[in-house]
Amino acid sequence: MRIIEPHAHMASRTHQDYAAMAAAGIEVVIEPAFWQGTNKKHAGSHFDYFEHISNFEPIRAAEYGIQHFCCIGLNPKECQDKAVVDEVIEGMARWLDGPTCVAVGEIGFDQTDKVEEEVFIRQLLLAEERKMPVLIHTSHIDKRPSVERMVQIIDELGVTQQRILIDHNFEDTIELTLGLEVWAGLTVYPWTKLTPERAVNIIEQYGPDRMIVNGAPDWGYSDPLSVPKTAVEMRKRGFSPQKIHQVVWENPYNMFRQSDNFRIEGGPRA
Repeated sequence: MRIIEPHAHMASRTHQDYAAMAAAGIEVVIEPAFWQGTNKKHAGSHFDYFEHISNFEPIRAAEYGIQHFCCIGLNPKECQDKAVVDEVIEGMARWLDGPTCVAVGEIGFDQTDKVEEEVFIRQLLLAEERKMPVLIHTSHIDKRPSVERMVQIIDELGVTQQRILIDHNFEDTIELTLGLEVWAGLTVYPWTKLTPERAVNIIEQYGPDRMIVNGAPDWGYSDPLSVPKTAVEMRKRGFSPQKIHQVVWENPYNMFRQSDNFRIEGGPRA
């Protein structure tokens, strides 16, 4: 089975993780820019990080036969210093134009305040101007009202919904997300997000269309094999190989192929 891991913070992971992912059938990894545990105090710190995920991680991944792409954006947890924010957004074009970048992201909400809204809207409009896909992070705090506000903004702005992936959905947000024409991300992450069982419950209830499973492995207690483990749970529940393939390969492929840079060997069904 061919698998895409559409949200993994590999700068926080080891070579052993890449080896295990390759052995489990993961052929493609997409790495969004994210908060690394402490706020970056200077725009140059963001730019150095963008450089790392754009150019170094693809080299590490290739050692295991994995294609690595990235998303470039300003995470909501680092939106409060306006001077840094302005410099980063104005300067990120170099990496958005890079050959491995396939989306703007991850952007979104943490506290869902007015400052975060402003930065979220700026980056959404930047992606729309560039006709790029967008990967959106949903808040861990009061998730449903946060997603409600996010959905309202997306609808009001009139941006291209088919290029947007709203990630980290729970049972109480999935209908809000599917009410738009966006892609719906289900993050399988121990303790703080979904288990494979909960993710498959959602897929059983709502069907596999527009569902994208990821593990978002990072520096926390996380699992780089979450997507193959979810595929196993789907198989145990009696999902057909075609439906499993749709969730772990076709859906993320069709989302990110909207970027001209997302060219992978073999296409969606080889």
